[in-house]
Amino acid sequence: MNDTAMLPHSLDLDLLRTFVGIVDSGGFTRAGQRLHRTQSTISQQIKRLEDHIGQPLLLRQGRQVQVTEAGETLLGYARRLLALDDEARATLVRREVGEIIRLGVSEDFASRHLPRVLTAFSRANPQVRLDIRADLSVKLRADFDLGELDVALFKGEQPMAGAVGVWPEPVFWTASAHESLPPLHPLPLALFPQGCLFRRQVVDRLDQSRRPWRLAYASPSLAGIQAAVASGMALAPLGQTGLHPDLRVLEAAEMGLPDLSPVWFSLVVRPGGASRHHLAADIARVVGALDLPVAAQ
Repeated sequence: MNDTAMLPHSLDLDLLRTFVGIVDSGGFTRAGQRLHRTQSTISQQIKRLEDHIGQPLLLRQGRQVQVTEAGETLLGYARRLLALDDEARATLVRREVGEIIRLGVSEDFASRHLPRVLTAFSRANPQVRLDIRADLSVKLRADFDLGELDVALFKGEQPMAGAVGVWPEPVFWTASAHESLPPLHPLPLALFPQGCLFRRQVVDRLDQSRRPWRLAYASPSLAGIQAAVASGMALAPLGQTGLHPDLRVLEAAEMGLPDLSPVWFSLVVRPGGASRHHLAADIARVVGALDLPVAAQ
C-alpha cells in the first residue's frame, strides 16, 4: 500500500490556507489577524491538518513557529494547490477576462509580501487576470528582456536602467535566533540554487578570503532556507525582506566573515495598458512599506 492510500480524505484547502498563512506570517497570532480568525480556531485547524497528515508540521517555540521536515514538504504542494484554487475561482467567477498581465517577482518577495499587492490590485481591477511567476531574479530579468513578462520586480547587483522604481536592499549574514551556532569550520551554508545573487556574492567572497565552506542545505524556497537556518544547521545570506523572527543578524566582523554588499530591487514595466502601471504602483507601495532605503531617481 502506498502512502497516499493511508490518507482517508483529500487535503482540505481551507486547512492548507491556514498552514501557509502561519508560515508566511511567522506565527499563529499574526496568521489569525491576517485570516480574520481567532487563535484557537487557527490552532484547531492545524491540529486537524496534522492529524490528517499523521505527522507534526509546525513546532512552537514560544510565540514563534518552526516548520518541520514534513511541513516543508507539504508547504510547496500547498502553495501550488492554493494558487490553482485561486486561479480556478477567479476564472469561473469573472464573466469576462479583460487584460492579462504577466507579473514576475523574486521568490522572497512573493512568499511574504505579494498577497498585499494582489489584494489591493484585484479589488481595483477585477477585470484583469494576473499570470504570476516567482523565481530567481536572474531568470526574471532574462524573461523580461525577452518580452515574456509585462511587470517585474527583481534584484540585481546594480539598478536596471529604465526602471520605474529602484531600492537598495541590505544583505546580512543570518543564524538561528534560538539555537547555538553550528561548527563554523568549514562554514555551513544554506543557499538558494545556482544563479542566486546572494549565493554568488557569498561564494566569491569566501573563496577570495580563502575561508573554507560547505553547502549544508540548498532550496529554491525562502521558507526552506529560513527553516534550515532557524534549526541551527547552517548560516545564510539573506536580504532584509527575507529576515524572520526565528533568525538573527550576525556581525560579520566579529564572526570573521566577509562583509556583504547591498543588492538592488528594480521595478520594471513594459509599455502597455494603464493597468500595468497601476499594478506597479501597488508593488511600489508595498516595497516602500518594508523600510528599505529609497534611491534618488
